[in-house]
Parts: sequence; C-alpha cells; structure tokens
Amino acid sequence: MKKKIAIAITSLLIVTLGSIVIFNTNKGLEETNTIEATILSKDEATITVKDSSNGIYTFETNDATFDVGTKVVIEYTGLLNRGAEVKEIKLAAQQDIDKIKGLGTQIDPDWLDGGIFGKYYTLAFNKLKKMTLDERIAQLLLVQYPSNDPVGEMKKYQFGGYIFFEKDFKDKTEQEVQKMMNDVQEVAKIPALTAVDEEGGTVVRVSSNDKLVKEKFKSPSELYTAGELDAIKKDTIEKSRVLSNLGLNLNLAPVVDVTESSSDYIYPRALQKGTEITSGYAKTVIAASKGTGVSYTLKHFPGYGNNKDTHEEETIDNRSYQDIMKNDIPPFEAGIDAGAEAVLVGHMKITNIDQANPASLSTTVHNLLRDELDFTGVIMTDDLSMGALGEIEDVAVKALKAGNDILLVTDYKSTYDALKKAVDDGSLSEDIINKAAFRIIAWKYYKGLLYENQK
Repeated sequence: MKKKIAIAITSLLIVTLGSIVIFNTNKGLEETNTIEATILSKDEATITVKDSSNGIYTFETNDATFDVGTKVVIEYTGLLNRGAEVKEIKLAAQQDIDKIKGLGTQIDPDWLDGGIFGKYYTLAFNKLKKMTLDERIAQLLLVQYPSNDPVGEMKKYQFGGYIFFEKDFKDKTEQEVQKMMNDVQEVAKIPALTAVDEEGGTVVRVSSNDKLVKEKFKSPSELYTAGELDAIKKDTIEKSRVLSNLGLNLNLAPVVDVTESSSDYIYPRALQKGTEITSGYAKTVIAASKGTGVSYTLKHFPGYGNNKDTHEEETIDNRSYQDIMKNDIPPFEAGIDAGAEAVLVGHMKITNIDQANPASLSTTVHNLLRDELDFTGVIMTDDLSMGALGEIEDVAVKALKAGNDILLVTDYKSTYDALKKAVDDGSLSEDIINKAAFRIIAWKYYKGLLYENQK
C-alpha cells in the first residue's frame, strides 16, 4: 500500500515571510505542484507535516533541520498520495527558522474549514486567546472522574471534561448526581464535558442504578427487534432526557460497528444487523439527539469488526481495505451526514490501512475520517490506558500528532505532564494543541455550554 515519491530538488532555497520555500526546477519532470504545510514533528530520519486541509504526511529525509512549527512550501511533481504512510523527499539545503509562537491576531486560515461548528469559530478563537498554554492542554483531556478530590482537580487543571462510570452513580439519588455535576461545573472556567457510556444492554452506567432510572436501558438489538428504528428514536430521546436532567451532556454512544456473528467481542453492544440497517441506526440516533442537550459519539472508527477486546490486548485486523470501506465505513458516514459532532477512534490495528499503528494513533486513519468522510467535528481516542496500546511510548503525544482532538485518559497527571514536556522540548508543536483546543471550544459554543457574553 505504501508508495514512495521521488522528488528532484535543486539547491535553490528561499526564505520568505517566515516560511521555507523549496523550488523544483528540474525541467525534465512533468507538471509541478506545491504543498503548503507546517512541520508537526521530526526525528533523525523523517519529518511529519500537516497541510492546509489537515492532511498529514511523513517524509523520509536525512538532512532536515527545520524546527517543529516551521511553515514550509514544497514544490514537487507527480501525485501526493495521502494513503501512503511515508514518502521520500530530498532536501538540498537547510535553514533554521524561529518557531512559530502565539496565536496572532486572526484565526489561522488553515482552521477555517467551514465545519459543523464554523458559526462559533470567532468566539472560540477569542476565548482561546485568553487561555494559558496549560489550560489549552487540559482542554484536550477527557478524564475518568477521580476518586479523590474531583472538584479540586478540576479547579487545578481545568480539564476539558470528566467521564463517569457505574461506580460514580452507585446508590446516588437524582439530587446527589445533579450536585456532583454542578460542583464540577462551578469550578470549571470553560464549562466541562460530562460524559458517560450509556449504550444500553450490557453497558449501562446510569441506568444500572434504579434510583435514577426504573429500568435499565435496552440494548440496540433488543430495541430494534421490538420496534425497529422507531423504537431506537424514542429510546434516544428518553435517554437524552434522563442524562440531561442529571447534568450529563455527552454520551459515548452509539456503537455503530457492523457485526452479525455472536462470537464477535463487540456483538452484544452492537445492533447485530448488516451495514445498511446499521447505517440507518446511526442516522436515527444522531438525528434524534439534536436539541436534547446531549451530544452522541459514533464509535469505534473505522469499525471493530470481529476483533478481540482492545481493553485487554492488541488486536490485529487483516481484512482488506475494500471490505472495510464497503461494510464498516457507511454507518459512520451516515451518522456524520446526519450531523454527528464526535467520533471515537478505536485501538484496533488495521493492517491494510496502517501496518504500524493502532487506529487511534494512525494519521492515515484520521486522514480517512477527515478527508474521505469530510468530518469536521471532534475526534477522540478510546481510553489510552487500554491493553491494546501495551507498552507504546509517548502514547498521548502520538495520539495528538495522529489527529485526535480529545484524549480519554485515566492517568491524567502523567498524560498532562508528558504533553507539557513535549511542547516545551519542541517535540510537539503548540499549533497542534491550539487547533484541537480551538475545535473543542467551538464545540462547546455549539452545544450551548458557552455563550457569547460568558465570562
């Protein structure tokens, strides 16, 4: 699947307006094209860049000394294939430029994608400019609700939000849950995401407590059997009413993975129907959730398939690219077309998309979501502490470089420290932090958590 593009470059290099411009003057090659990009990261053998449409590319080079954050314009011939993980380039000259710092006075044109939250970009940018780097980093973290001093930790870090589990609701009354949410929001400078996995069936965090909900929410397959998509719509509306009343504003559901085999790990949590019906399910849930005060999250992109439990171990998916695009991607596409605000990327390693990385750490997977499906909402990882990521080093940094906006984390202290250190030492561009925080804040305006004259 990987291709290398040989690019002939002469020794002419011009520095202009803080950017590096590399010109190819080889007349023997055909039509010349250019790519404008920002360097996201580098090592001894490669540089990774992001272009103006959020495409991310890694080039092989032994002599690049450009700083992280440098804006470059590269002139080349031939086709630049986004599906390839690594491309070859020869640099004939080297030049160090000061790192790009700060946000400037206007929104970076690269951020203006005309996306689902586009109406709120100016408000989000103005809010972002008032935040410290530490606060921007913290906005990227969706943290498991801490057992010790959750209000104090929110006040200290200013996380993007908390995710709550069954233990957090156990034996609590409606008023006690509402107070738990209010206590968090009172100390959050930027209103927090309050998230939960309330899928129905085997995964019920809130409705496991009969003080909050008289009967557990049914699984998608049970609902569909009872009343098809009409039952799914009514369940989504009722579920949203319950969650919103408690102060929860984000549901990490629906599971839109396609599976029809009872032996598959994800089967009990899925609709258990084929691609077409599952696509209708995704569309129905997203459409029904609008106006309820609760956002829903399509998961687990690009499709769980018949893989093992990523909570426990690495899982390898060797299905063909064509099979995944035909069978697994349509439900995500249907949900996005219906206005999905968030997509959660799983930890499956899908070899015919990316041989080296699990989906959550793969730039190729994120490019597929952004470029092929035109998704402009928030991308989040599954929990970074899950066994599928094993002993991968610098996992949080790699997750942001891959294209995620939100990181689901349990060990928030080490994650926060790792991101701060990476920005400080130049291995992670501050531009990545800023762009992700910008999108998250725009989402919060879109959701009505923030409003124009809010302090």
